[in-house]
Amino acid sequence: MDRLNQLAGQLSPSAKNSITSKNPDDVVIIAAYRTALTKGGKGGFKDVGSDWILTKFLEQFIAKSGVDPKLIEDVAVGNVLNRAAGASEHRGACLAAGLPDSSAFIAVNRQCSSGLMAIQDIANKIKVGEIDCGIGAGVESMSANYGPQSIPKVTEQLQENEQMAKCLIPMGITNENVAAKYNMKRPAQDEFAAKSYNKAEKAVSSGAFKDEILPIESQLAEEDDDDNVTWKKITVDTDEGPRKGVTAESLGKIRPAFKKDGVTSAGNASQVSDGAAAVLLTRRSFAEKHGLKIVGKYVNTVSVGVPPEIMGVGPAIAIPHLLKKTGITVDDVSVFEVNEAFAAQCLYSAEACKIPQEKLNLNGGAIALGHPLGATGARQYATILRLLKAGEIGLTSMCIGTGMGAASLVVKE
Repeated sequence: MDRLNQLAGQLSPSAKNSITSKNPDDVVIIAAYRTALTKGGKGGFKDVGSDWILTKFLEQFIAKSGVDPKLIEDVAVGNVLNRAAGASEHRGACLAAGLPDSSAFIAVNRQCSSGLMAIQDIANKIKVGEIDCGIGAGVESMSANYGPQSIPKVTEQLQENEQMAKCLIPMGITNENVAAKYNMKRPAQDEFAAKSYNKAEKAVSSGAFKDEILPIESQLAEEDDDDNVTWKKITVDTDEGPRKGVTAESLGKIRPAFKKDGVTSAGNASQVSDGAAAVLLTRRSFAEKHGLKIVGKYVNTVSVGVPPEIMGVGPAIAIPHLLKKTGITVDDVSVFEVNEAFAAQCLYSAEACKIPQEKLNLNGGAIALGHPLGATGARQYATILRLLKAGEIGLTSMCIGTGMGAASLVVKE
């Protein structure tokens, strides 16, 4: 590994220049926005499905981006919990939001990286010349779909297969495995989680998220004493997860959630959430031709496999793999957005990759903000592009259920 880092360091100047340079064939980002993230089961999106969230969000997204909908040739939408990853209802949502029926659609599900995989799908299609313009998005209603109904159904004859069983381990237990294997103690996890809350609360109160969040309409069901239901229209425009005054000490009082003597609690794990996000991508020459303002450059995305029973280490493998592929080092990256599925796995991954804490999740992460599974990968783009300065490189990453990791690079313009 040291030799690889040495070689990467030797390559770094020219590799970084190549990444930040501008070429007519570059895949570029025109817009990246998200909804506010709401609490699963009790927040602003609790009574509407992912189809509603996506429809209302895309209406605002298309208007905000200023792109002619007729130019959008393909839409990829990441989703984890809907049946068939929302293939029918999310295609319908695209049309209901005003996209023409000439815009193709694909549903994408690679667990927690689904939103990023949707972006990658569109970017790769642009790279090889299949399309010139498309949207990579993600949406999740954990309110509607999270629970016993989301447990995979496995053929009886395979239920005792050791490898199959590893892919069915509850995510919280995989984090306990990471914590035990890499000696990640509870106090360090609670300290990390408290910092996530503190940073996110500061970002909310200071208005740091206002530019990346598109306010959208939702509806809440209200039931009277006679069981009559009426619908109340509301505007969802503020993240519901962050809380004031969170400390490592207060989190330390929360009972373990998955093992009696475990280290994973509701306070140092990602929140169950609802939300959506999207990124509009084109070829640079196409953007210039159509007068579209470029806000960033898409560089590359990688996915890797890891042992399912310690799936949380995914970023620790994916990030070095991406850096090696692109020839740069951690020092070349200005901001990292690494998904906080759990404190132990995110903290371990950051330490393994030698990511300075002052570069990591500057506005908090999923522990404080929430983790709407299919939307997170796209949500990270909306966040990181606003944390970077012109010419700076950003890296996003996440662990993936069943044992994978993914990472991507972007450049701010």
